[in-house]
Amino acid sequence: MVRALAVLLAQLAAAPVVSETIEIGERHRVDLGTFECRDITRSTVLQRVCYDRARQDLVVVAGGAYDRYCGVTAETVDRLLGAPSMGQFFNQNIRRATAGSRYDCHA
Repeated sequence: MVRALAVLLAQLAAAPVVSETIEIGERHRVDLGTFECRDITRSTVLQRVCYDRARQDLVVVAGGAYDRYCGVTAETVDRLLGAPSMGQFFNQNIRRATAGSRYDCHA
C-alpha cells in the first residue's frame, strides 16, 4: 500500500502542470495560471471567481460567460466573496454598464 502511494505521488510530481486558458469575448484568451479560482455555489449570478492579487485582475463567470475586470483591489474581491448577496455586490460595485467604465481592461 505504501509503495503504491509512493509510485502515485512520483507520477503526480512528474506530470506536467497544465494551466487553464479561457476565452473572453471574441477570441481573447487569458491564462489562469497565476489566478486563484473558486467555484461559487451560493450565488445565482456568479458561478466562478478567479483573482490574480499581484496584477489586480479579476475573472468571473456570470451567466455561463467569462468576463475580465482589471484594477480590482484585493479588498473589493474579499468584500465580494464575503457579501451576503454576491450577485448584488457584483452588479452594484464591479459589473460594467458600458465600455470604458471602471475596471475595463485595455488590451
